[in-house]
Amino acid sequence: MASVSSPNPERAAELAENLSNIRNRVKKAVTLSSRAQHLTNPLLIAVSKYKPSSDILECYGLGQRDFGENYVQELIDKAKELPEDIRWHFIGTLQSNKSKALSTIPNLYSVQTISSVKGADAINKALPPERESTPLNILLQVNTSGEDSKSGLPPLLPSAESPTSGQTEVTGDTESTEVMAPLVDLAKHIILNCPRLRLQGLMTIGALSESLSEADINRDFETLKTTRAELQRQLKSLPDDADKPVRWGEDGHLVLSMGMSSDFEAALKAGSDMVRVGTGIFGQRPKKETTP
Repeated sequence: MASVSSPNPERAAELAENLSNIRNRVKKAVTLSSRAQHLTNPLLIAVSKYKPSSDILECYGLGQRDFGENYVQELIDKAKELPEDIRWHFIGTLQSNKSKALSTIPNLYSVQTISSVKGADAINKALPPERESTPLNILLQVNTSGEDSKSGLPPLLPSAESPTSGQTEVTGDTESTEVMAPLVDLAKHIILNCPRLRLQGLMTIGALSESLSEADINRDFETLKTTRAELQRQLKSLPDDADKPVRWGEDGHLVLSMGMSSDFEAALKAGSDMVRVGTGIFGQRPKKETTP
């Protein structure tokens, strides 16, 4: 691990205050919720993109271990100079040609933005064989808001309402194989064909309008919960293999990663197992410089 300098006292005090505030808000949100947790405690991921390693190290010294990054090279550089017991979560768009580089990070804990068979196969192939004993956690990104600007697969509706949650297609007098929604197809592909990956759960980035709404219910979060319930129902129909470990969920439940700085409390109340908080801990990101 390379030497990383500490931030100045003012910055250190700011980070300590911010992190303490977010942790207290997380605890309060959980106590106000009737949620059933699928992780022992909700996981706070400190999103540190564009922030210096000194900021991360300061939060590490305060007990924070889970950090999220959006860019492969930035994550690689930080991982080389920061403690090896940090759990890194990749939460940015992952291009297939970057999978090999990302797989070199030994303490990469999860990738939360997989949305295609190609992407899953690329990271599975890039990981070393020993990862089969400790598979990389994968979350599938779901576009719950339906916005064109957001990545992710379409959500699932309850099977009685959805023509694509899984059904048998009939053409003429011939009955063909089952037609699966893309999300179901990808989930099953990872479980059955990617031994170095473990399907941990689902991730979404909700619409800003939902985050800013004063309504008691965030529709994007409810959509992800419905999607999880339907996906779990279909995954439980997979045949058991006593010789292989179960490579999905936590005790038969997929975890949910939803909620950021502007709406993490609503996400926790809705049942999120992970929240991704950047601005609330590190402050506003620096604006990109524009060329005249």
